[in-house]
Amino acid sequence: MATPARYCVPGERLCSTEEATAGSGTYTRHGFIFSSLAGCLEKTSEESGLPIVSVVHILYIGSTPLKSTFRGTIRKEDIRATEKDKVEVYKSFRPGDIVLAKVISLGDSQSNYLLSTAENELGVVAARSEAGMQMVPVSWCEMQCPRTHTKEFRKVARVQPEFLQT
Repeated sequence: MATPARYCVPGERLCSTEEATAGSGTYTRHGFIFSSLAGCLEKTSEESGLPIVSVVHILYIGSTPLKSTFRGTIRKEDIRATEKDKVEVYKSFRPGDIVLAKVISLGDSQSNYLLSTAENELGVVAARSEAGMQMVPVSWCEMQCPRTHTKEFRKVARVQPEFLQT
């Protein structure tokens, strides 16, 4: 039986190889299992041995999960709908953030899809603080670490009820 536990980012140490076996979306190094993807940590119990630890992407079209990953680019001018010339990318997203975005174009052979977060409903839905904690949105432009209470800038998504899973 699979039990989704938490979000993780690439390079995050998940557990020891003595506790579990590495599954998809992970790799082993020096006796530990690390995440190779941004996504959801999943532990699958195995009757014949150690549980399998996997990281799965959380990528959907509407409420349908995608069967494979894709590459996308969010250009500076597609981050916000207004004041596009004042956008500072580092105040909107950070590496490892999980972002709700809209596909606006197929793009080119380098970036595959062009994405936009230029609506209030779109933006960061999950982020980790410098302390490694899952951050909590405190406004449309900030998230806060529950451990250190440090605030970091993000373009926070206002997730609509139809996208929330119960």
